[in-house]
Amino acid sequence: MSEWIENRPYDDISIGETAVLTRTVTHEDINRFAQVSGDFNPAHLDPEYAAGTPFGGVIAHGMFTGALISTVLGTLLPGPGTIYVSQTLKFTRPVRPGDTLTVTLTCREKQDEKKRVILDCAAVNQDGKKVAVGEAEVVAPTEKMRVPKATL
Repeated sequence: MSEWIENRPYDDISIGETAVLTRTVTHEDINRFAQVSGDFNPAHLDPEYAAGTPFGGVIAHGMFTGALISTVLGTLLPGPGTIYVSQTLKFTRPVRPGDTLTVTLTCREKQDEKKRVILDCAAVNQDGKKVAVGEAEVVAPTEKMRVPKATL
């Protein structure tokens, strides 16, 4: 992995430009997301309980997928310096531990006056089935930035 992250300043972003992130969801991811968010819904954490739900097993929090979209915005497109303005999301199928998600953001529109970028957002699983779709609006940085990736 790179030790740096770089942005795409507003003037360098093109309509149709995309950025992609792929991530396999683990039980540990789900547990950590529950800890950070405070969402301890047993559908995400208790296999016995989750077996009795319509999903038939543990599923990831919907906003875990939303967080992956945020990752793309903050690290790839536009990247460091981005201000998140709004997000719409529709969750279309459950995400389970072991699923590999591919999150793709595509620049659909640029608004020169306020340096805003509208991006279509889609997440698909390893079978190519959409798990979430939506739209993000951000204020893109205006200057090129390259910063060290934080070590946690």
